[in-house]
Amino acid sequence: MSKSQHPTQLSTDLIERMRVYVVEIWQAMQFYYQQKIRSWLNGRSLQSFVCLLLVATLLSIVVAACSGSSTASKSDIKLRLVSFSVTKAAHDQIIPKFVQKWKQEHNQNVTFEQSYGGSGAQANAVIAGSQEADIVHLALPLDVNKIQQAGLIKSGWEIKSPRSGIVSRSVAAIVTREGNPKKINNWQDLANDGVKLIAANPKTSGIAIWEFLAFWGSVTLTGGDDSTALNYLTKVYQNVPVLTKDAREASDLFFQKNQGDVLINYENEIILAEKNGSKLPYIVPQVNISIDNPVAVVDKNVDKHGTREVAEAFVDFLYSTEAQREFAKLGYRPVNPTVTQEVASQYPPVQTLFTSQDLGGWDNIQKKFFGNGAIFDKVQAAKKA
Repeated sequence: MSKSQHPTQLSTDLIERMRVYVVEIWQAMQFYYQQKIRSWLNGRSLQSFVCLLLVATLLSIVVAACSGSSTASKSDIKLRLVSFSVTKAAHDQIIPKFVQKWKQEHNQNVTFEQSYGGSGAQANAVIAGSQEADIVHLALPLDVNKIQQAGLIKSGWEIKSPRSGIVSRSVAAIVTREGNPKKINNWQDLANDGVKLIAANPKTSGIAIWEFLAFWGSVTLTGGDDSTALNYLTKVYQNVPVLTKDAREASDLFFQKNQGDVLINYENEIILAEKNGSKLPYIVPQVNISIDNPVAVVDKNVDKHGTREVAEAFVDFLYSTEAQREFAKLGYRPVNPTVTQEVASQYPPVQTLFTSQDLGGWDNIQKKFFGNGAIFDKVQAAKKA
């Protein structure tokens, strides 16, 4: 077999050759059958005619089956993808490539039903059943863990995919107005009087959790204690006039409606805004958090929909060089090592890059910062006081 020949093509060629052979046999049998009819009409046995009739019927069925299998494709299949708001631009480029690849390899059409929104809200919708996702691509592992705890995803999801289930990555960035009139140069400046910060709500948005953790880690991972960090965050959130529901809404408020002095967002989201004509100065702080976005197959739903094979193939495709290059074009920091090397020079270096594990891991983060009555609720209460 030539290395360039695809198994699917070989299978199709084999079926076509079988069809031709069967047709030729059938044509020969027709001639023989006609001769036997004439002989039978001249007094030959009924038994011989019946045997020939059965053979003719069987061959007709085989011919029909072979003819049909040479052209028929598998029935179409639909995948339901639920993701956080800022990934839409990347998926719009990646999905058509996967659909084409699957069609070529499996002769089957795949369509996607897509939903985008705040990561926390999306996770809640999947848990509630209003979104029957086959695949989730969310802003943080905490949201996938919630879906797992609800019984929809099997434990160990993070070890079933490359890179511990992380498929896209970014860092936090500070966007300022032209000329940076408020003189914002680092995380600490966000607590200054008179600064209006546009930020999202950690109860519904992935970026909001990441930026909260970036604020906290910028203090506790550079020598400050929890009390100092709480003081700092209280001042920062007093500078937030309104919490948006997700990163996309925060970007629109800042870029389209010109509200606020400062926006904290994904580095990739700011790069995308620049591509769309909204070029504003931004800073990538030297102490930063690795924003790791996970992908997972929702086991309960793929088994219900009969979509496991294609869903797992799509997840694998997201890690491919082809897909990761599309993520990189839109400002994500890729997780594929080949693409990471290709685009490394495009991103500002980060001196101290910490992760969720440096803050105790997601179970601890949820309990310490975002549970009922935890640190975020205390910050909000102090803001209203």
